[in-house]
Amino acid sequence: MAYNIKQLVLIGTLIFLLAPLFIILYVVIYNRRKMRHIEEKEQMKHAFDAEIIKTQLEVQEQTMQNIGADLHDNIGQLLSLSSLTLNSIQLDDLEKARQKIDAAIDLTGRSIKEMRLLGKLLQGDQLLGVGLSEAICHEINWVEKSGKFQVNYVNEGDLPANNNLDKDLIIFRILQEVMTNIIKHSFATQINIQLAYADSNMQLHIEDNGIGFNIESLQTKQMGMGLQNMHKRARIVGGDVVINAKEGKGTSTTVIIPYP
Repeated sequence: MAYNIKQLVLIGTLIFLLAPLFIILYVVIYNRRKMRHIEEKEQMKHAFDAEIIKTQLEVQEQTMQNIGADLHDNIGQLLSLSSLTLNSIQLDDLEKARQKIDAAIDLTGRSIKEMRLLGKLLQGDQLLGVGLSEAICHEINWVEKSGKFQVNYVNEGDLPANNNLDKDLIIFRILQEVMTNIIKHSFATQINIQLAYADSNMQLHIEDNGIGFNIESLQTKQMGMGLQNMHKRARIVGGDVVINAKEGKGTSTTVIIPYP
């Protein structure tokens, strides 16, 4: 009996002595995990901020390329035609001279209109300052000017009153990357774009009637940087990109982003 009591006292003493050690150990482990969690959150925030900045720069670069191309191919051509028309005027034939002057005035007016459209991109908060849907319309405008594509755009559902500029930027950049792939590789003639908001998700759907490709044959390492960037950027804001393609039957890309 006395032996059992001694055992109980010894066990109780050990528990009493070890309990603070377990508590201290638990607190140390908890604090380490907490610190690790804080560090991971900071790393994620830095990665997100870096990706947003990179995306902003890419959007600005693409916009400047579009402006440069338009200045060279469209406005430059209009002004050159105006100059040629004015230089060809012969004052000894007043009727023809009047027609050429009217043509030069029309060409100059069209040049001014195009310059004003370009100016809108360089004011305020740049392209996305006018809203995601309007920015998409601007991008479509550049694509249609080539005369190679018919683009149909539908905006379905009321967009939220409070937009999210970071997510708008991600969605718009993915659109630019998809459009670039279509222009370079698809041999398409028609592009359909749909922007819809439902069930707290923003959904962008882009499809073309081009040659498509065998998506199953693409391994992750073989995917182009553009496709990898699309998936990466969607994931960074909790979204996803779904690509469906078949050889000879075009390609469709769907971007789903929780919003706002």
